[in-house]
Amino acid sequence: MATTTFGKGCHLHLIDGSAFIFRAFHALPPLTRKSDGLPIGAVAGFCNMIFKMVEDNTGPDAPTHVAVVFDKGSHTFRNDMYDLYKANREAMPEDLRPQIPLTREATLAFNIACKELEGYEADDIIATLSCQARDAGGRVTIISSDKDLMQLVGDGVVMYDAMKSKVIDRDGVFEKFGVFPEHVVDVQALAGDAVDNVPGAPGIGIKTAALLINEYGSLEELLDRAGEIKQPKRREVLTEKRAQIELSKKLVQLDCNTPLDFTLDDLEVRDPDPEALMTFLAEMEFRTLTKRVADKLGVETPAIPEKPAEAAAEAPAAPEAPDFDKARYDCVRDAATLETWVSQIRERGYVAVDTETTSLDEMKAELVGISLCVEPGHACYIPVGHRDGASGDLFGSDTLAEGQMPLDQALAILKPVLEDDAILKIGQNMKYDAKILARHGIEVAPIDDTMLMSYALHGGLHNHGMDLLSETYLGHIPIPIKPLLGSGKSAITFDRVKIDDATRYAAEDADITLRLWQVFKPRLHVARVTTVYETLERPLVPVLGRMEMSGIRVDRDTLSRMSNAFAQKMAGLEAELHELAGESFNVQSAAKVGEILFDKMSLPGGKKTKTGQWQTTSDVLEDLATEHDFPARVLDYRQLQKLKSTYTDALQDHINAETGRVHTSYSIAGANTGRLASTDPNLQNIPVRTEEGRRIREAFVAEPGKKLVSLDYSQIELRILAHIADIPQLKQAFADGIDIHALTASEMFNVPLDEMTPDIRRRAKAINFGVIYGISGFGLARNLRIPRAEAQGFIDRYFERFPGIRSYMDQTVDFAKEHGFVQTLFGRKIHTPEINAKGPHAGFARRAAINAPIQGTAADVIRRAMVRMEPAIADLPAKMLLQVHDELLFEVEETATEATIARAREVMEGAASPAVHLAVPLTVDAGVGANWAEAH
Repeated sequence: MATTTFGKGCHLHLIDGSAFIFRAFHALPPLTRKSDGLPIGAVAGFCNMIFKMVEDNTGPDAPTHVAVVFDKGSHTFRNDMYDLYKANREAMPEDLRPQIPLTREATLAFNIACKELEGYEADDIIATLSCQARDAGGRVTIISSDKDLMQLVGDGVVMYDAMKSKVIDRDGVFEKFGVFPEHVVDVQALAGDAVDNVPGAPGIGIKTAALLINEYGSLEELLDRAGEIKQPKRREVLTEKRAQIELSKKLVQLDCNTPLDFTLDDLEVRDPDPEALMTFLAEMEFRTLTKRVADKLGVETPAIPEKPAEAAAEAPAAPEAPDFDKARYDCVRDAATLETWVSQIRERGYVAVDTETTSLDEMKAELVGISLCVEPGHACYIPVGHRDGASGDLFGSDTLAEGQMPLDQALAILKPVLEDDAILKIGQNMKYDAKILARHGIEVAPIDDTMLMSYALHGGLHNHGMDLLSETYLGHIPIPIKPLLGSGKSAITFDRVKIDDATRYAAEDADITLRLWQVFKPRLHVARVTTVYETLERPLVPVLGRMEMSGIRVDRDTLSRMSNAFAQKMAGLEAELHELAGESFNVQSAAKVGEILFDKMSLPGGKKTKTGQWQTTSDVLEDLATEHDFPARVLDYRQLQKLKSTYTDALQDHINAETGRVHTSYSIAGANTGRLASTDPNLQNIPVRTEEGRRIREAFVAEPGKKLVSLDYSQIELRILAHIADIPQLKQAFADGIDIHALTASEMFNVPLDEMTPDIRRRAKAINFGVIYGISGFGLARNLRIPRAEAQGFIDRYFERFPGIRSYMDQTVDFAKEHGFVQTLFGRKIHTPEINAKGPHAGFARRAAINAPIQGTAADVIRRAMVRMEPAIADLPAKMLLQVHDELLFEVEETATEATIARAREVMEGAASPAVHLAVPLTVDAGVGANWAEAH
């Protein structure tokens, strides 16, 4: 196409690239590149969406100019205005991170302009281009459903939701917000945004905000006339939170003057280069899409290599099984038919089991149905809890639908076979199903878990969800759940799904699970991880299930008092900050804090962002805190704010109404190293470094007549490092019971142990733990608040005194590069697919490989201890409740605390044996208290 100047008659398409990526990642089954295990599911979905846009862009309304716009980095000028902007967002999934740069490559492969800008969000780039195109007389279609972009609609600018094939114009915006586009930012400023952590006006939602803006005409007019509002609470919020609301408007207002280094003319539509596009798609191993694109371009489809022969040799092929499209899935509606299935299970000696429920919360979920499979291609579904009107009607009848077995009858028939020790029960994430059935009086055993088999085989390569495993190892995309349940306000629970639809979905899950088991079971032996699976993974499932069901008592009144105390202390700090600053200001405004620090107080070391605002991140404030009280108090305020919102307020919502206890859920296959992850709520991230953080544990209490008992491994990772790296000084110190941090300080700084000062010991402690995690001179300098050169000198001296550590690091990296994985002392394999990466990923991959055998071995030790603990304390009135990193927490009758400590300590200190004989002793610290804080 000839180059033209953008103007009247031109049509610009702006594709929200980040939205495409996340939609692709969450909506489509994850998959990996077969040649090397690289996650590519999001890239595949992204490419399919881009290709669909290319295919559809024909005819008179086709774009003349197009760009895909991405976010670049997480820090933007809005973070400088408000430190907590987007602070609540979850970390990017590990499987998605390496795919982000590939989506940029995909955009360029399609020969589409790919744009991003440091310090700005993609929305700001889209806003600027939309305004420029509108001013030039052209039309704009923003391909996104992001509500933040709706403020741009109008004057030749529309949005297009590609997932719903829906155009969003001015009327569409009004339907969403209750106001037209020009007032969207006013409504957002009032309503706030929990996802982006925009504070807004507490207690005012979208509907109320729209009513207020429509009544007063604008946000500014509303705030100026807030005193006229009759409702006391609303009047008080608008008056007292004015500064917060005005800040919120600045946060949601898109920047139409983003400094771009390109013009609209640079975005002219270009035909793709067939060779470049085919090469990229072939490298990604997208066989279907490659063929579609080749047909579209009229070129030959390139050959895509199969999985390397050496990899295939390690992985036996799945047993012959009928294709999924030939599978038969039965609906079991009566006792006689179910008895026939039970007979088949007894003949086989194994069965794949899956449950369908109304919730992911096992403590609240209602059982809707059970699926069974005894041979590939033949499975059944037993509906027991579907409701009348189960056709997508959220408000259907609560009466049970006809054509189902009574729940009690079905469970009575299944209970003997599910509890039979001679019959293996196979599941995918079996802990969930076992807990559901345990609530109905069925103790499922013995079990096999395909998720954990995959974890033992493929840890570090990809996640272990059933959809990904099915596509990767069976070549089959499972029936998706979203079309059955819907999404948003119209979403239904599984008991409202039609029984016929439920049968196909649920029975297929059991079928897939059985087929995965047949693939993975022999591979455990070939990959030499059978022992890992049989000793560290499988036996942990029932242990964790019982811990989760026991839960831990949490005192709501204590949390409430803490929330109030934090609020009062924050108010006091706010007053103190106003006094230190000599003026009243919004403490939550990062921009205002920066002005006071560097303009008014003229403190040193200030740095401005590209937008001209002072940086006030935690790192900046920590550097200044030693010189002035103001930055120190700002840090204190922010810490209290986080503790209140994340813990003392949020934990109250997790207290189970029936038990009065909090029931966390442990992910066995979450972290690559074998560490358990705690969710809903996360009890492993409760801060313990500050006094206020430690106080939160006071709310976790024992039942009357009982105590909480804590047993915690002492410096286990340093002990494992001493063993693995073979450091004579450290091994001897641990054997002699010497303070390891004092010894390190003595070795490094030539200070006798009897002349050790707390400051020198503190520095050595920071280095000891920092080295394990690959800390840099810059990082250590910040931790110790010393010059970088001095910190680097400490690290250099550390390696000189303990040369075995450097040797261990180099050897571990070399091993990872040669084999593609590292190992714990117990044989757990942690794959390192990015170990040979170049650029910014290289350092992270190297540090991860170095740390994995240490952290992984520590995780394996406590797993072994947990598996052995239940039988060891079976005769004591004690229950194991929580595992938090290197700590186990028990609830024990007061008369049995000492006996429990003695028994549990013996188990924990001997957990490595006989598999591994450590060159250093494992020691365990113990404590007892009425609450967790006292016990720890």
